[in-house]
Amino acid sequence: MDILRNDAARSCFWLGRRALPSAMSKDKMKHTVEVSETEHLRYLHFGSEWIQGAMRIARPWALEIAYTREMLLPLLLCAEPLRHCLVVGLGAASQLKFLYRHFPSARFRVLEINPDVPPVARRFFRLPDSPRIEVVITDAAAWMTANAPQACFDLILQDGFDAAGSSGALSGAAFYARCHAALAAGGAFSCNLLGYRRGFQANLRRIRRAFSGHSLHFPSSDNGNVVALGFLGAPPDCAPLAELHTRALSLKTRTGLDLHPVLSRLQLTVATSGGRLRI
Repeated sequence: MDILRNDAARSCFWLGRRALPSAMSKDKMKHTVEVSETEHLRYLHFGSEWIQGAMRIARPWALEIAYTREMLLPLLLCAEPLRHCLVVGLGAASQLKFLYRHFPSARFRVLEINPDVPPVARRFFRLPDSPRIEVVITDAAAWMTANAPQACFDLILQDGFDAAGSSGALSGAAFYARCHAALAAGGAFSCNLLGYRRGFQANLRRIRRAFSGHSLHFPSSDNGNVVALGFLGAPPDCAPLAELHTRALSLKTRTGLDLHPVLSRLQLTVATSGGRLRI
């Protein structure tokens, strides 16, 4: 979810007009699934002008919003190849589409509470219909409680919010602990947070505790999004910064995704020593 308002949108498709339960709201707030479009961009909304996802129409596989690129920093930090990825909150499927396209051996499980979101993602945001992608309509917190001990993911991407920008149980200590338990060796957890919300610092502390201090977060973006990462076991901080920039160049050459600016932003908040990150 990006907290920018889509004031430039000049047309809107109104979808799923029946009332739907909010993904995490305790008061069962209702919302619709909506799509707006400008000349070049298409946006997903949950009953408001707040952007839940975006796609450049001419480049449906690209990552349009900055925080979605930051969430993929584990592609540089983790040496293991991506094999099994868990996506919490489908939205416009931006990262899922990128990873699906550029990591052909990877398989994906998506936890999405709103049954109207997947068909909208397929119709308007080019979500592939593939046996490599399993979409489970479920409450992610409940699913993790029941399944996390048996799960084994190389990467967990969490970007689940309701129409009011709340992530509810998905920002709780129990959920983060289960994500930690669900990671394979060398795996990483990547989460989008809203830095302007009350309790944000407490949320970072919960992530830090769940991952035994093996975590980091970016500085807040202009829009208020903050990406936090957690790692299973010892953090992958052995690679020198020069090596990480070399990996970033290789990734850009192969996929078009440029994570050099992401590394530069990371250095604003993460200590370095001897040309290496200290996580």
